[in-house]
Amino acid sequence: MRKLTHSEIAKQRFTFAQLHRENRFPMYALLDNIRSLYNVGSMFRTADGARFAKLFLCGYTPFPPRKEIEKTALGSTSTVPWEYQKDPLTVISTLRSQGVRICALEHTDESILYDRVSEKDFPLCVIVGNEITGVSKDLLAQTDMAIEIPMFGLKQSLNAAVAFGIAAFEFVHIVNGRSTETHSLEK
Repeated sequence: MRKLTHSEIAKQRFTFAQLHRENRFPMYALLDNIRSLYNVGSMFRTADGARFAKLFLCGYTPFPPRKEIEKTALGSTSTVPWEYQKDPLTVISTLRSQGVRICALEHTDESILYDRVSEKDFPLCVIVGNEITGVSKDLLAQTDMAIEIPMFGLKQSLNAAVAFGIAAFEFVHIVNGRSTETHSLEK
């Protein structure tokens, strides 16, 4: 086994121009009232890796340009389509009118495990709420479903950006028929 060099990995990936011509996966994220600029940057980087269609930054979620976001985004703020919209309900209404299902990443009395989402649930927008209070009741009332990541220790939840990453790549597997065959240009 040999670790690949940066240039070897880059040969397997899209160029900036190619990426903008490629179809994106039918996945959206609505980040509502995220406090941490570093979490926002991390979610940009995850959305790039999972080729999300778009990120919506809502409420008091910080948005680019900010050096703290860029520190963890590593340039992905220019590779992921995004917009800031103060009112998340406007985003939900627009997406729903386009046939997008709305999903909260939240523990609820009706949530299902994150890996139980199916192909029929796409296109899908996942709402990631505040790091402390989670998805608000107002937004939760507008969702079609809620998903949760099971916890096996003392803590009730994961860091918001980590939870988003787990859900995002599970979504990629689902829309690809549980295959990762489209992860590089070589395949």
